[in-house]
Amino acid sequence: MRTLVTLLFLCILCSCGPADAPPQPARVPALSQLPLIPLPAEITDGDDVSYYKTFKGEITPSNNPVIGDAQRYLSERMPKLILPLQYSTRTDMDADAYRIDFENGEIEIQAGGRDGMLNAVKTLEQVLHFSGADAGAVYISEGSIEDQPRFAYRGYMLDVARHFFEVDEVKAVIDRIAAYKINHLHLHLSDDQGWRIEIKSWPKLAEIGGKSEVDGTPGGYYTQEQYRDIVQYATQRGITIVPEIDMPGHTNAALSAYPILNADGKATEPYTGTKVGFSTLDTDQDSVYIMIDDVVREIGALTPGPYFHLGGDESDATDHEDYVKFVNEVQRIIKQNGKTPMGWDEVATSSLSENTVVQLWAHPEYAVKAKEAGNPVLMSPATRTYLDMQYDSTSRIGLHWAAFIEVDSAYLWDPATLAPGLTDGDIMGIEAPLWGETIRSLEDIDYLTFPRLLALAEVGWTPQERREWEDFKRRLAAHQEWLKEQGIATYDTRVLEN
Repeated sequence: MRTLVTLLFLCILCSCGPADAPPQPARVPALSQLPLIPLPAEITDGDDVSYYKTFKGEITPSNNPVIGDAQRYLSERMPKLILPLQYSTRTDMDADAYRIDFENGEIEIQAGGRDGMLNAVKTLEQVLHFSGADAGAVYISEGSIEDQPRFAYRGYMLDVARHFFEVDEVKAVIDRIAAYKINHLHLHLSDDQGWRIEIKSWPKLAEIGGKSEVDGTPGGYYTQEQYRDIVQYATQRGITIVPEIDMPGHTNAALSAYPILNADGKATEPYTGTKVGFSTLDTDQDSVYIMIDDVVREIGALTPGPYFHLGGDESDATDHEDYVKFVNEVQRIIKQNGKTPMGWDEVATSSLSENTVVQLWAHPEYAVKAKEAGNPVLMSPATRTYLDMQYDSTSRIGLHWAAFIEVDSAYLWDPATLAPGLTDGDIMGIEAPLWGETIRSLEDIDYLTFPRLLALAEVGWTPQERREWEDFKRRLAAHQEWLKEQGIATYDTRVLEN
């Protein structure tokens, strides 16, 4: 069953009669030859070519919630260009699935819901760009694209705790990752080096804990209004914010703000280094759990997404028995506040609550334990997905404790074979974390993120049997040029030299 809405909207092009058309180029690539990333699940080529002519103009997006954000997104990405598009919703499609038909000079988008509409226009932007629509009139091969993601969760993590990034910088990151169908932004909001969000019931967490960062520069934090603005900006682009407050380790900034959270009752000194595993909340102190409940409640109220990340990694200063007791209680607090807990893979050593997400980063055996308990697994293996790792020994920034990760290493793996016994059904998705030890600017973020994120976006989206390294390299080369045209400081990967 389909509901059809035809709107004169922003997209881009308007079909014109042959009399208005310039000569057709000698070669118009088939849809299947366009360098689309991530590669759609199915592309069917037609026999003909249609001509479109661009028109400038202004159109107000629809009030229809399924369509409006998709129209707005395309308008912002390719402004002042208009095309009559047909938008259809279909009840026989998953909410994030879509289909685009190019036929007889018309473009029709069908989708199962709002997410599918956004996914469709993100693909359509690439079709239009690589067909030459940016330059004006354009020929596009007929055919269809039918698509849906392999994994529902496709994430990117930005560490704003070790180095603070302003709201506009976070928004720029959102724009960059949304274009490749990344639909979750995990914000690492607290660590030993800084606390980055205002908590009204515990104001010193941000006022004192937010003053420091790596290298001893001033740091900063988001007011609740600023955080709400980030959440809204992301939501409009199809991205769910996942907040993380790391605990019981990685907590020096909180301990420096409130001595009562520390076992000896003394405020710690601000920390501006990069070592890990030395801090812990006092897991026997009632005030610690009162603070956590307040923090989860306030951040949860600002975050419409379902998840709250409790961290839980590298808690070397916490006795294991105390760690298990703590994680069990924090899971209860998070669920009591209406959110689904997430945690780094060490949380699988606790008694996992129903639906608690275990994020694998270092211990495949913990992912297996989560699977056996019936809990979902999020794949972030450090050796494949950690964007803070150097490409090679000549990389100007980054670390290499896990691995050197060139683009081929980021691409050539299958999440379903990483831990024994796991299948696609056990895996909710993948996430690419960018930790902040060596990043200081948006240019640094770009350098470590791109083009590796394009490889990981395809790992998370495209069916395994559709992925092929040599074809990805062909498509990646075109995107490298496009990224540079947009002013994105992408790394010149060596894999394209071969």
